[in-house]
Amino acid sequence: MVPAARRQKMASSAPSLSEPLLQSEKQPAAAAAAKSTRLSILPNFTQAKGKGHTRQSIFYGVDEAWAQYESKLQNHAITDHEIMTLKNSQPDMDGTKKGVEAVGKALGIHTNADGKSEKGKRAFPTPNKPDPMPPELAFLFTKITTEQMMYLWNIYTLIFVGQTAWVVGYFLMLKFGLDWYIATGIFGIIFIELMIQNVYCLHDVMHGATFPPYNWQNYITHPWADVMSLPYEDIVMEHQRHHASTVDLLIHGEFGWDPANWLYTLAELSWLTVPLVPVWHWLGANDTGSVFACLWWSQFPDSGTGGKCNKAFWKKWFTRRVQHNVWLWCLWGSVWLLGTRPLGRDLSEGWRFMFTVLFFSRAGFAISWMFIANFNHSHFWNEYLANDPERSNPLLHTVMAYILGGKHRWNEMLFHDLHHAFPNAVGTLSQRGRFHGWKKVNDACREVLRRGLWKDGHEANTEEGIKMKKLQDRRSVNVGKAPTKGGK
Repeated sequence: MVPAARRQKMASSAPSLSEPLLQSEKQPAAAAAAKSTRLSILPNFTQAKGKGHTRQSIFYGVDEAWAQYESKLQNHAITDHEIMTLKNSQPDMDGTKKGVEAVGKALGIHTNADGKSEKGKRAFPTPNKPDPMPPELAFLFTKITTEQMMYLWNIYTLIFVGQTAWVVGYFLMLKFGLDWYIATGIFGIIFIELMIQNVYCLHDVMHGATFPPYNWQNYITHPWADVMSLPYEDIVMEHQRHHASTVDLLIHGEFGWDPANWLYTLAELSWLTVPLVPVWHWLGANDTGSVFACLWWSQFPDSGTGGKCNKAFWKKWFTRRVQHNVWLWCLWGSVWLLGTRPLGRDLSEGWRFMFTVLFFSRAGFAISWMFIANFNHSHFWNEYLANDPERSNPLLHTVMAYILGGKHRWNEMLFHDLHHAFPNAVGTLSQRGRFHGWKKVNDACREVLRRGLWKDGHEANTEEGIKMKKLQDRRSVNVGKAPTKGGK
């Protein structure tokens, strides 16, 4: 529990799973002093430095834990250089300007001989980062602190513990005779919501706290998504590939292969195929699904020199993939066994319990990914947002916000174009909302939109690009007319 005196010092609009930390918008000296303010989500060991163990680690003091984590981050930048290559190839990074080059389908940025993309007819664009930076926007572009990174992973750990405990809870409801339909209904609703939070937390850590403090946390990021899936590092890779390829929401794969492309096909083909989108997600076509894993494994890593097997495949990627999926099979095998003898069923009937759990877990992941991928990248949604409907239809926004877990989650839906322009400098709006409150983030995003997302002359010169430019211009005008929300 957070002490009452300390709670009073924090912003009152904190999201349900977090307490806001207002370090990053303060001056550097104040930020250093603010280190004594601790985020509390695991056991609240509040001993001062040097006085016993802290909640970050049972083995190290808090400063030692931070130092160890920062050292791990530096090591990951070397061992996972592929991830860093793709991060540096995104719009808000200087990698392409500094001559950082990569070739291949998975790592390369692809343009025509004139240096322009085939789909957008433009060079790699530069986002319109405020310069000079207004004080009220500085927090949005400030890198999150080491403590905030660890806090996000603590949240993630609690989500996994909650998911696992709820599967056991479902078993106990059935074990002690609760009607199957009632027990399954209660289980399904809550389990789906846990899966939705899982995806948003996954998205949050990929954009700001990419590597976990402890190696075992690589295995808890999405084990309930499917019986086979990509390991965490692969998911980070393919998501960075998505951002390096698709910088404008309506021009998919503009600068190379985007592994998410096949998620958009059914939605864009015809209104008749739109109802198949949730089915496609449920079958495992999204980032955390088994079908998507097969797609990514067939494309990454790129072949080595002369078409030979990439040296990193056996040394790094194959090992990670085997370890991750062996863990999944142990986890889901345990679910199978839980639905057999303990429920008075034969060993061969374990699928009944396991499939029910899998059905709802896939449903939760499908809902989340549909919002993040299909809604955010659809013509319909971007045309809708261009009229700034948050003012004209606030009830819809409020309802949908709470379905996704809070208004800080809904900011991700309202400003996904900003997220794609600044995937590293800003990261996810959901993540920012955890530490600064959804209103403050919402106001800042409105101001960035009002200024325009791209520098003049960096917009795409194709039908999709011209349409996106018109929508962004219209939205900028409408956002400029709307009063800011104020508050925290």
